[in-house]
Formats: sequence, C-alpha cells, structure tokens
Amino acid sequence: MENLLKSTSLVQRAYWLIRLRWVAIAALALATFGASEFMGVSLQTSALYTLTTVLLVYNLILHELLRYGTRGGKEPSEGRIGGILTFQISADLFILATILHFSGGIENPFLLFFAFHMIIASILRSRRQSYLQATLAVVLFGGLVLLEAAGGLEHYELRGFAGHSLYRDRMYVLGTLFVFTVTLYLIVYMTTSISEQLRRHQEGLERANAQLREKDQVKNEYVLRVTHDIKGHLAAVLSCLDLLIGEMLGPLNPKQKDFVGRAHRRTTRCLEFITALLKLTRMKLTGRLEFEQFSLKKCLLNTLALVQNRAHDKSIMLRHHIDPEIDLIWGESVLIEETIANILLNAVRYTPDGGRVEMDVRQDGTFVTIRVEDTGIGIPEADLPRIFEEFYRADNARATERDGTGLGLAFAKQAVERHGGRIWVENNPAGGSVFSFTLPIHPEGNGS
Repeated sequence: MENLLKSTSLVQRAYWLIRLRWVAIAALALATFGASEFMGVSLQTSALYTLTTVLLVYNLILHELLRYGTRGGKEPSEGRIGGILTFQISADLFILATILHFSGGIENPFLLFFAFHMIIASILRSRRQSYLQATLAVVLFGGLVLLEAAGGLEHYELRGFAGHSLYRDRMYVLGTLFVFTVTLYLIVYMTTSISEQLRRHQEGLERANAQLREKDQVKNEYVLRVTHDIKGHLAAVLSCLDLLIGEMLGPLNPKQKDFVGRAHRRTTRCLEFITALLKLTRMKLTGRLEFEQFSLKKCLLNTLALVQNRAHDKSIMLRHHIDPEIDLIWGESVLIEETIANILLNAVRYTPDGGRVEMDVRQDGTFVTIRVEDTGIGIPEADLPRIFEEFYRADNARATERDGTGLGLAFAKQAVERHGGRIWVENNPAGGSVFSFTLPIHPEGNGS
C-alpha cells in the first residue's frame, strides 16, 4: 500500500477505477448523443461511439480478470495488482487522447479531464509513477496537437462549438501545451505531497492505536489477575460472615447482628461487582465465544422466573410475549441468559412500586429482536449516548440505586455484539425506557 487510503487494498482500488470507468463510459455516450443531436455540434459520432464500445468491452474484460484473480477471497500479489493499476491509468490516458483527437483536439475543453487522471494516479500510485503518468499524458496530448498542427494527423473541428482553427495557431498551441504541462506536474506534486502527509499521519495513528491496544491488553490481564485474587478473598470473607449470620458459631445480640448484616450485604455487593468485572474482562480478552444451538425460549422463561420474585416484591406487573415459532438459535446460552437477566433486572430495579415491565420477543427475518419496556425513571437525554459505557451510570440511576456497578449494560453490549447483534436504548414517551437488542438465529449471522 503506497499512498492515500492505506487501509484500502490494491484490489479494491482496481475495482474503484473500474466503477469510475462505467461512469465515464455513460458520460461519453450521453455527451456524444446530446452534442450531436441537440446542440448541433459536428462530431465524428461513429468514431466516438466505436470508442465507447471499445471502452465498454475493455472495462468488462478488466472486471472479469480481476474477479477471476480474486475468486475464493484470494489476494493477488501487490506487484501484479499494481501493474494492473498502472496499465489501467496509462490505457485511460491513451483512450482520452484518442477521444480528443476525434472531437476537436486542442479546441475541446474536455482536455481538462487529463487533470482528473493525474489526481487519480497520484492517489493510487507512488510519486515516481505519478510523474511518469504525467509525462505520458504530456507526450500523448502534445504529440496529438503538434501532429494535427503540422498536418501529420487529420484535425476534426468542433463545428458549431469552437470551429476557429485554433489548432493551426502556433502561439496558441505552444502556450496551451506549456500551461497543460505545468498544470499536470503541479497537480501531481500537490496531490502526492498531500497523500504522503496523510499516509504518514495515518501510519502514526495506526502505531498509536496498536500501542493503545497493547496497553489495553496488559490492563485487562492485570485487572483479570487482581479481580480474580480479590474475588477469592471476598468469597472467603463472605463464607465467614455466612457462618456468623447463621449463628453457627454462637448467638449474636441485636447490635452484633446489625453490624454483621451490614458487612454481609456490603461484601455481597462487592463480590457481585468483582464477578461482573471478571466476566467482562474475560470476554474482552478472549474475543471468541463457543457457539452451540440452544433453546432461546427456555432461556427467556428461566430469566422471567428469576426476575418474577423481585417484580412481585415491588408489585410490578411483569408481562411478556414470545413469538411461538421462536425456539432454537445459535450462541452461548449463559451469556445470552445473563444479558436478558441484566436488562430485566435493571427494568425492575428502576421502576417504582406498582409499575409495569414488558418483554416482547419477535422474529424478524434471520434475527430475533428482544424488547424490554418499563415505566421506570427513564434515562436523561444527555446520558443516552454513554449508557453502555463501562462504569457509567446516569445521574437519576445513581440517585435511585446507590450500589449499582455500571457494568451490567456494558456486559450486555459486549455479549450482544460478540454474537453479531446490536443493542440500543430509547426513552418511552409514556415514561420509562425501552431497551432492545437483536440476536442472529443462525451461526452465519454472527461473528463466531
């Protein structure tokens, strides 16, 4: 990759040139037809239509050769594709010079199209190759107009547009060629300079991104080790507190029970936080999931049963609708179940007593859409873009529930996207919020 758009493969650049050529072919045919039929310009229409046909066949052949060379997803060598790119640009210059020959030569303002070719060459190829293309353009166009001026080539005037025999005016021809040459070389110099600056800037950004990814990897591994150790210690502390709270080591007076209960609750919440952080960090570190076919319907019903008691304690109406045809999908059932549970529990947690939480599950083509709507506190508009960030909690959520971790929704986003789905949130116009996410039914629809 030599210049601008380093992330774009040479094959993609070759296809881009072919797509541009389709536009040029259509423009040539329309311009020839419009100028001759509606503007009364005298043109060598048969020659121009023949060139259009040649250009069409040439582009089709190039397209098929590229498709043949890249079938099965293989990438030809950089030298080979680079050679094809150089050939295409050179052939386009020759064709453009031929078109100009049959449509007025130096009197045709479309000679400015050589500038577009120089810009394309400077973007797609190296500085040296771009200057070579500019030299080729000067030789082709200069040779054309000089031969026409000397009578070595027949000149086809644009009668009705610019039939002033300018091609015979020596001063005009030499002046135009001078300006033409200087312009092409300046375009190459400016475009390649900008391209190289952008390339260096892009390389710097890529190095910085690589360093950030490396540091993020180190950070995640560190967090994984530390949180794993902390989880072990907390689990041991919690086991001791369980013994105390159960009075297995002797009776406790009311004051002792109160303090031990507080310690137990705080330790439990801390352990929940560490567990969530461990799961999220593991998922980010491994990057791959073990997919298998499982019953989404069973997963949904299990989650509803888990949440039902909490909803009942707050007199919240928990309703659901699951399309009858939804059952087996591909994915990691534990992650999916935990994701659904996170969203449902959040809905119940932030919905006042006597409210309503509804889950709607429908099949949409090759995806399943799960939608959870509540009548809770909602999410301030300013917080919506950041709601899936790690450790982020909206102001009203912190005021309602002090002990949230800010990791549940980040975990849900990671899990859904690893499965090839997407997740989003919006406020319910009637009050509350609506969380929705999609899951692919078949393994080819996800990123496994």
